[in-house]
Amino acid sequence: MEISNFMRDEHRLCDEEFAKTEQAVNSGDFAEAFKHFETFMIDTLKHFDKEEEILFPAFEAATLSTEGPTYVMKLEHNQVRGLLEQLKDALDKEDKERFFSVADTLMILLQQHNMKEEQMLYAMCDRVLDEQAKELVEKMKAH
Repeated sequence: MEISNFMRDEHRLCDEEFAKTEQAVNSGDFAEAFKHFETFMIDTLKHFDKEEEILFPAFEAATLSTEGPTYVMKLEHNQVRGLLEQLKDALDKEDKERFFSVADTLMILLQQHNMKEEQMLYAMCDRVLDEQAKELVEKMKAH
């Protein structure tokens, strides 16, 4: 459960920051929105890096598979990266309508993505990487 708990907590922190971004855009405070969005984007990308550089390679080595759930998660990470760029552009242009259009797409993708990770992949990691869990979490904390 150590891996699951750590990664799930990171998802929640990112979700909270994005909610603050949406609230600021809704009220028309684009400077505040950009501040929260920047934190959200940095934290989300760091989270992806932790998965792609530490957790996923350990899981793939333990399961001898690079074509399973980690492959799908990496594809979805790339989709999110593209949407983040679109959101940044909408914020730069103070385009509230475009922001919320892209935000809706992002939130649907992230909710489904996070659910797959939290309910399936992280649980598999907890089982397969049990002996390495503490070390992996420490590496991810330091990353």
